[in-house]
Amino acid sequence: MARPRDLFTARYWADLVTEAENGLLDFVTLEDGLGPQSSHVLAPDDRTDQVRGRLDAVLTAARIAPLTRHIGLVPTAVVTHTEPFHLSKAIATLDHVSGGRAGIRVRISARPDEAAHFGRRTFPRIKGYDDPDTLDFVADLFDEAADWVEVLRRLWDSWEDDAEIRDVATGRFIDRDKLHYIDFEGRHFSVKGPSITPRPPQGQPPVTALAHGTLPYRLLARQADIGFVTPHDAGRARAVLTEIRAEQRAAGRAHEPLHVFADLVVFLDDTPGAAADRKERLDALAGEPYESDALVFTGTPAELADLLQEFQRTGLTGFRLRPAVLGHDLPAVTRGLVPELQRRGAFRTAYEASTLRGLLGLAHPANRYARAV
Repeated sequence: MARPRDLFTARYWADLVTEAENGLLDFVTLEDGLGPQSSHVLAPDDRTDQVRGRLDAVLTAARIAPLTRHIGLVPTAVVTHTEPFHLSKAIATLDHVSGGRAGIRVRISARPDEAAHFGRRTFPRIKGYDDPDTLDFVADLFDEAADWVEVLRRLWDSWEDDAEIRDVATGRFIDRDKLHYIDFEGRHFSVKGPSITPRPPQGQPPVTALAHGTLPYRLLARQADIGFVTPHDAGRARAVLTEIRAEQRAAGRAHEPLHVFADLVVFLDDTPGAAADRKERLDALAGEPYESDALVFTGTPAELADLLQEFQRTGLTGFRLRPAVLGHDLPAVTRGLVPELQRRGAFRTAYEASTLRGLLGLAHPANRYARAV
């Protein structure tokens, strides 16, 4: 059921995440941006008939964390105009208050109107992220994002896991030898550190990003734990995976885990043909067909399960499903698709780990600054 008057309340988002947790999903991602939503990728629009404006994703995740127990919480951060120091402690705090269930989705922005909010840089208006005339500009934004994540990760490691000693006898709260300057110097950032927040419970909350082409694939290969990609068929999924794995080898991370999840927009109904009919009605109300960067699926839970298993055989490690209508299609996933996959032995029947890294099969990472014993 749609709840338009509740969109800017914590309860609305808490109810959705609770529904996802009841369906035993790994995590939810929370979208965010530095400008109002727009029907144009790289510019604002003047529409007033669609939702514009949103809550802060990190703060929303922090509000939801105490209301949930198992599901991962992955807010989006636009790294182009935000400092890694601020987000490092925000996500570390989210990891602490959630008991190890935080992650982050990083994204860039090339929108001139968003740059104008900060006044530090002036951006050209570009036709697209793959426009040959501005490819160097976009490549630099992705290089900046890679450095941003590197600073983020180093700040998370700037406290060793056992840096807090709380030694009453000596009056020391911290073992100073286990607190580290990160001394990062790069083209885009100069950060001394250390963080002011103890190392997150997960050590390194998972870093994720959405990628549509070579430059963002390279960012995944250099810095991500999970990449979201948008193939529209199994053949394209294989090609994307081949390119990402080649970039991963070139980045020297061939032996590090990097999950690749396919994104799908889902219109889901139990009755054959009902989801397609519903999409047609919504298209008519909107005055135009719904389109997406990801494959748009309309069908039944069994049909979606068939498609997911076909895609999984390409080597994908998972899927990020985007419910087309949150109030309808999220419950259709948790109460229709999940039981169908469970019947096929293809989905968990209970949460098997207490942290997001654990749910994803990622080990607790060693601290880069800790001395080997």
